[in-house]
Amino acid sequence: MNSEPATLTADVVIVGGGHNGLVAAAYLARAGLAVTVLERLPELGGAAVSASPFEGVDARLSRYSYLVSLLPQQIITELGLDLTLVRRRYSSYTPVPRGTAGLPGDGDLRATAGLLIDTADPDATRASFAAIGGAADADPFTDFYEHTRRLAEVVWPTLTGPLPRRSDLRERLAADHLWHSMIERPIGEVIERHLANDVVRGVVLTDALIGTFARAHDADLAQNICFLYHLIGGGTGDWDVPVGGMGAVTTALATAARSAGATLVTGADVTAVSPTGEVTYALDARPHTLRADTVLANVSPTELARLLSAASGSPGTPAGAAAPEGAQAKVNLMLTRLPALRDPSLSPEAAFGGTFHINETYSQLDAAYLSAASGALPRPLPAEIYCHSLADPSILSPELRAAGAHTLTVFALHVPHRLVTEETNDAFRDEVQAAVLASLNSVLAEPIEDCLMLDARGRPCIETKTTLDLEHALRLPGGNIFHGTLSWPFADDDEPLDTPAQRWGVATEHERILLCGSGSRRGGAVSGLGGHSAAMAVIERVTAAAQAQGSGQGEPGIHH
Repeated sequence: MNSEPATLTADVVIVGGGHNGLVAAAYLARAGLAVTVLERLPELGGAAVSASPFEGVDARLSRYSYLVSLLPQQIITELGLDLTLVRRRYSSYTPVPRGTAGLPGDGDLRATAGLLIDTADPDATRASFAAIGGAADADPFTDFYEHTRRLAEVVWPTLTGPLPRRSDLRERLAADHLWHSMIERPIGEVIERHLANDVVRGVVLTDALIGTFARAHDADLAQNICFLYHLIGGGTGDWDVPVGGMGAVTTALATAARSAGATLVTGADVTAVSPTGEVTYALDARPHTLRADTVLANVSPTELARLLSAASGSPGTPAGAAAPEGAQAKVNLMLTRLPALRDPSLSPEAAFGGTFHINETYSQLDAAYLSAASGALPRPLPAEIYCHSLADPSILSPELRAAGAHTLTVFALHVPHRLVTEETNDAFRDEVQAAVLASLNSVLAEPIEDCLMLDARGRPCIETKTTLDLEHALRLPGGNIFHGTLSWPFADDDEPLDTPAQRWGVATEHERILLCGSGSRRGGAVSGLGGHSAAMAVIERVTAAAQAQGSGQGEPGIHH
């Protein structure tokens, strides 16, 4: 049997069938280009997938990513996506550790009160501030987010256009004090200047730390960049629930891409990418080659470097390449019912109706960072919880809905990749899971274990993913959910923006190869922005080439 790869051609080959790759495929196929998407896994979607991880339990959980904020309505409309996003009434609930904030208690971690941010009832929210001893922060907290909304309203519309310059964006904002506080100085400064309560400060800071191993005052401002992306979605900063789970997002995008004429291939493991546009992959245990005018890398920059090295005959990540580090753990649970809280004034439906913060006061977050930096898993472990089934019960079977069952998604902070190795991963996963359950139990009136559903074999329905698990399953380097360090959604004033790829923030050192995933300049989260930017760069380049050919000029690398 001939084992030599058969070489086919396409205008664009997209390496990776995650949501960004599907966005790019849909736009480019609609523009009339021949597009092939190569996905290593048996199903499309990457981290934006739904799964039924518990045997005999008819529930479709968003296995990895779980909420949507940064997916522009423009992309939904232009691609005709059949997708519904549900707004949550409650922003967040944060139990207060007993013995703090002037509350009675013995100093242990059991909560007696909590801060509920109810977007539909400002009076109830104000009363909640008072209940935790934070009445003086109620107005400054509201003012803080009113000011940041102004920043969001300016930045958000730029994300679907070419990168703005730093100075241009600052001029559009027309509020130097706001720009200085949020873009130029560590976010810890503005938090500490305007807010006093440890719990309230922590509520703000958590959005600067999701998936980012950082402190409030870090000079590199990684925490500020993370915070900016968490507050600009839709111009409001709201995080919405995708009806049907994350799998519904992927299904809608795959349908749009196929309808436009894109070829979507699963089980295609790309083994090498050449700067000349040649992509080698294995499918059904046979080698194949596709040669394209343009290759879009819907993989991390680290993975792209590995594929380029393989093509040059030196497999492995090049020496000296940056090693991204994730800093989180993900835990999925299936419950027979929502647990009772130690806070007797609040229903579980309200507490779990938004983002449920556990052991995430300002001081606890910093203590957890220092613990992890020293090589120890933080105790208590800061975590955030979200209940998809409260906002969207469609992910549960009718029988589960009738029985009062619910899902819980736990996202633990400050669990950096440096804490785990191949040899220790199994034991570390158990340690993280135990720490998550202990942290959750510290604010409950009953053990969460009493509410866990059992699968068909009588095993508790709980699934934990470490950074190493994410690296293995999704090839996220270091388990980093952003594919690497997040970047500002604008270009510095002296940054070259001479090519379409540079202007859209998707350039690599190779003309034919563009980033189109979370590692692009405005990537990260389920946004489609990486795919949109790459598609716009390709369309701009192809259009310019066609115009040049029409005028008798030519451009290498474009053949249509």
